[in-house]
Amino acid sequence: MQFVCRVGTSGGRVLEDVFEAADEAALRQQLTQRGYHVFDVRRRGPVGRLRLPGRSRSATRIGFRELTIFNQELAALLRSGLPMLQALDLMLERQKDPVFRSTLSEVRDRVKSGEDLSSAIAVFGDMFPPLYAATLKAGERSGEMEQVIRRFIRYLQLVTETRKRIVSALVYPAALVGLSVALIGVMTIWVMPRFTDFFSSLRVDLPLLTRITMGLSLFVKEHFLLLVFVVVALVLVVLNMSRTEAGRKAISRAQLRVPLLGPVFHRLALSEFCRSLATLLAGGIPIVSGLEVAVGAVSNSYFRQRLEPMIDGVREGQSLAKSLEETGVGSDIVIDMIEVGEATGSLDTMLSDVSDFLDEEVETSLQRLLSLLEPVMLVLMGIIVATLLISVYLPLFSLLGQVQG
Repeated sequence: MQFVCRVGTSGGRVLEDVFEAADEAALRQQLTQRGYHVFDVRRRGPVGRLRLPGRSRSATRIGFRELTIFNQELAALLRSGLPMLQALDLMLERQKDPVFRSTLSEVRDRVKSGEDLSSAIAVFGDMFPPLYAATLKAGERSGEMEQVIRRFIRYLQLVTETRKRIVSALVYPAALVGLSVALIGVMTIWVMPRFTDFFSSLRVDLPLLTRITMGLSLFVKEHFLLLVFVVVALVLVVLNMSRTEAGRKAISRAQLRVPLLGPVFHRLALSEFCRSLATLLAGGIPIVSGLEVAVGAVSNSYFRQRLEPMIDGVREGQSLAKSLEETGVGSDIVIDMIEVGEATGSLDTMLSDVSDFLDEEVETSLQRLLSLLEPVMLVLMGIIVATLLISVYLPLFSLLGQVQG
């Protein structure tokens, strides 16, 4: 769980930041042990979504495209010398999306009341990427808000490009699978039952293959609505599981164990972590704080759980490479590259290179899998169609032989 906390430091400063813990009591104890005085603790995320009744959780998320455009315009306004509050006023006037406009209006109000932009953004939880608030905080601390925002824009563009490449690679196989299922469905539900009635009127002994295919065809036709209901119910069960922490971990763990595709999901999650951490370190965030945010930004919850012990290792003085190696989720080459980055003092650059390397591996692996999947699907589809046709023609050949005899 993530919480937005207002704490006081030993130096007399009052800070508002996002922390992660199992529950509120554990977080208060953790902050007290760090020497903070806790003023307020609240769950991260409910503000903003409560103002949008009737919308699903996914509908309230700000898309990468909208967020990229917003940050490009914000960086341009800040570069021209406008104060943050005036820039937000101009952005609010130009914003057309009602969800984003409502969110931005409250962000503007919070900034106007004296909050930092990063704290105002952090309140909205999953509506923005976890990396965004931390990146803005780095800009506020360093005084280089425009450069930090542009670095975040580059991060969004790289993530978007990676997703587009993956989606475009999957379009043809998905279309092929869809057409195959549609063709087999038409033959099973409409074509085969007509031959069943025809053969019944002839009163001939049908071959075993024909009896099997006809039986399956009649079963699908008679129980079509039930089968559709079962499929829809399974989809709803998976969606409900994805709304719980235990369900998300189970689904994420299953993703990493899927034959052939598991390593691809693994590399994607590792690339996501490395790119997030690289962006934070380049913005001036300390490595422990950067790790907390970067680990929380990983979408695969099981992979995220595997990475969490690394934070304590680095906090205790262990190197990032060693801590990652102990989690068992990093490949040898990734660990070696990170170790070189730590030794040379260019960890952010090396992490970015690691992410690029992993993205290339994902693309190469997908191309290999798809090059194998396409002929396999064609052969499988041909076998199924041929089996259906043979089961139809076998009785006809047998009947023709009896007539000729």
